Amino acid sequence: MPIRDKLNTALRRYFLSGILVIVPLIITFMVLRFLFEGVDGLLSPIIAKLIKHHIPGLGLAATILLIFIAGILTANVVGSRLFKVWEIFFVKTPLIRTIYGSSKKLIEAVTTTGKHSFKHVVLVEFPRRGIYCLGFLTNELKTKLENKEEEFIVVFIPSTPTPFTGWTLLFRREEVIPLDIKVEEGIKFFVSGGIASPDMLAQKNTKTTEHSS
Repeated sequence: MPIRDKLNTALRRYFLSGILVIVPLIITFMVLRFLFEGVDGLLSPIIAKLIKHHIPGLGLAATILLIFIAGILTANVVGSRLFKVWEIFFVKTPLIRTIYGSSKKLIEAVTTTGKHSFKHVVLVEFPRRGIYCLGFLTNELKTKLENKEEEFIVVFIPSTPTPFTGWTLLFRREEVIPLDIKVEEGIKFFVSGGIASPDMLAQKNTKTTEHSS
């Protein structure tokens, strides 16, 4: 394998590893800040006065650098063990445990392939009849309301351009159209705002989809 390909593979691995570390922390912080923004709002004007200079793009550059550093540290044995010790705090702490664990599973579903990743790309009518939207099939569950059992498909519809947030909706099976495209293509669709999209959205064979799920 050429050196360039090895470098690209390493950078991609480090970046994805860094995302799995940093993004759940960011989501956890954002949710906690939302819950306590009333109190935090008292200190915001004071903090704003302390920042005397604004450099456009510096925050983005620092975030990307932090992701790579976190990915490199967790890629080695020592860094991986330190991260596991650090993660115990988030796993054991009430409230933070729920937010961090759930957000990490979402990030893993977006960035990795496996048991807990998105299963299929689907097409649903959302937010109203006549308007269609792509989504990811994440689970199937049953409900029992008024002694009537029904099967529902759980669909996660990401927002653009960050696929880590969005809507989690329940649809009846007949309302969900499985598409014959890869999950990676679906993620590219949302991140690019639909610019990077397949030339055709073809329906996937229903029997194949049910068998694979």
